[in-house]
Amino acid sequence: MDPMRATGGAAAVKYGRLVWLNACSPADPSAPPGPLTHLNLPDDSEARPQSGADGRSLPGSWTRSSPEHAMVLREGMRPCLQQPCEQTVRILHAKVAQKSYGNEKRFFCPPPCVYLAGPGWRVKPVQGQVHQAGETGPTVCGYMGLDGASGSAAETQKLNFEEQPDSREFGCAKTLYISDADKRKHFRLVLRLVLRGGRELGTFHSRLIKVISKPSQKKQSLKNTDLCISSGSKVSLFNRLRSQTVSTRYLSVEDGAFVASARQWAAFTLHLADEHCSQGDFPPREGYVRYGSLVQLVCTVTGITLPPMIIRKVAKQCALLDVDEPISQLHKCAFQFPGGPPGGGGTYLCLATEKVVQFQASPCPKEANRALLNDSSCWTIIGTESVEFSFSTSLACTREPVTPVPLISTLELSGGGDVATLELHGENFHAGLKVWFGNVEAETMYRSPRSLVCVVPDVAAFGSDWRWLRTPVTVPVSLVRADGLFYPSAFSFTYTPEYSARPGPPGAPEPAADPDADALLESIHHEFTRTNFHLFIQT
Repeated sequence: MDPMRATGGAAAVKYGRLVWLNACSPADPSAPPGPLTHLNLPDDSEARPQSGADGRSLPGSWTRSSPEHAMVLREGMRPCLQQPCEQTVRILHAKVAQKSYGNEKRFFCPPPCVYLAGPGWRVKPVQGQVHQAGETGPTVCGYMGLDGASGSAAETQKLNFEEQPDSREFGCAKTLYISDADKRKHFRLVLRLVLRGGRELGTFHSRLIKVISKPSQKKQSLKNTDLCISSGSKVSLFNRLRSQTVSTRYLSVEDGAFVASARQWAAFTLHLADEHCSQGDFPPREGYVRYGSLVQLVCTVTGITLPPMIIRKVAKQCALLDVDEPISQLHKCAFQFPGGPPGGGGTYLCLATEKVVQFQASPCPKEANRALLNDSSCWTIIGTESVEFSFSTSLACTREPVTPVPLISTLELSGGGDVATLELHGENFHAGLKVWFGNVEAETMYRSPRSLVCVVPDVAAFGSDWRWLRTPVTVPVSLVRADGLFYPSAFSFTYTPEYSARPGPPGAPEPAADPDADALLESIHHEFTRTNFHLFIQT
C-alpha cells in the first residue's frame, strides 16, 4: 500500500498488498511492532480509549464509539449520505472596515451578508418545538454584531431572512459600524442564530477584519502588502454617486446577467489574465494586481465572467492611463474594455440604474494619458472574505447549539499497508468528534483544536468484493459529534486498487484486463505521485 495525497480536497491509498505498521507504541519497546487493524485497537491497556470526567477522549488517546451507538449512527448515516440534509450558514464580508469618527457612522460597505442554504432548513420543526396552526414567517432569525461588544440592541443588528429565487435565505446587516472609541486593529463579526421558539442554534464568527482610518492615498509598496490585492483573491465592486450612501449600487449577478443591485452584492475572483489567450480560456497568473493589468472578474457563485478588461486608477473622475502601481483596498478604479479606435477615450464598465452597460469615455483635451469618465464608471474595489459552516441535526437528539462547527482545511496521509493514518488540519476541533469515512466510523485521536488524527478504515468495510475491484472506491470524509450531530465536509478519501484478478477454476484462462479501467488507474496513480504535496511515510 503506497500512501499518497491528492489535491482538490481528497486523499487516497492503494489497496491490495498488506504491510503492517504500528500506530501505537507497544508496551515493550524492544518487542517487534504488532499488527493494528483498522477496526480494532491492540489489546493493550495503555492504548485503549481513555476519557475524562465528561466521557470525552483525552488528547493523545485513540477512541471510538460503543458498538451499539456506532450501529445506530451508521444506520442513520446511510439516508443522510444518499439524500443530503445539511444546513449551511455562509457569511460574506469585506476584508477591511473604515473606522467611524465622532457622530459620523461609516457603515460597513459592502454590508455583511448571511446566506442560509441546504435542504435541512426546510425539514420539520425540531422536536419540542411545535408550531401553531397557521403560523407563518421565518423559522430562524439572526443577530449580528462585533466580537467583544456588549451585545446591546444599539451594537447588534437583527437580520430578517428572506427567501431568494434560488431557495437560499438571505439576510443583511446594513447599519453595522466600528466607532473611533474602539482601538482595535482587527475584529470579527459574530452571528447568533435563534430558531423559532427561542432555542439557540449557535454562534458563528466571521474571518478577521482589518480596521483602517481611510483609504490609502500614497503609492502602495509591495514590501508592505497588507492592503494590496492579489490575483486570485475575491473582491467586491460598488458605485456611489456623489458620495451618497443611498445611491450605492453593488456589482452583482441575477438570472445569469450582471446587474447593479442596491440590496445584494456578489464576490468576484479577480484574476490576472493573459492578453494572448482567448476569452474563457485564460490561464490565471499569480502576483499582485497593478493598474494597467488585464484582469478578469469571475462570480464565485455562478462562475459567470465578464470579458477581460484593463483596470485603471481613477482620480478626479479621470482614468489614469499611465499608472502601474499596485491596487489598494477601497481605491477608486475603472475597467476599460480592450480595443477600440486609436486616440479615443475607450469604453468602460458602467452602470445605468440597475443595468450594467458600456460607457464611451472622452480623451482628456489637456492630458493625453487621461480619459474623462462619468460617475457611473467609477467603482470602489475592496477585498472580501467568506466562511461557510455546514451541519445536519437529522441524527442528533440534542438541544445543544451546533457550534463551534469544525472546519477542515487540509488532509495529510501517513503510513501505508494495512494501517494508514489521516491527519485532519483545520479549526474548532474538540475531543467529542469522530472522523467518519462514508458510513464507517474511524478510530480517532484528538490532538488539538487544529488537529485530529484517525486510522483509515480497511477498504473491506465498504464491500465484500473489494479484492477484485478494478475501480477506485471514493467515500466522503465527515465529522460526527458524540450526540450524533453530523458535520459534512468538502473532502473525500479514495481507495485505489492494485492490479488483481478474481481467481477462477483451475486451468481456466485468466480474464482479459479492461484497458479503460487500467488507463484510469494509471492516470490516478500518476496524478497522486506527481503532486508536490509529499507525505511523511512511516516505516
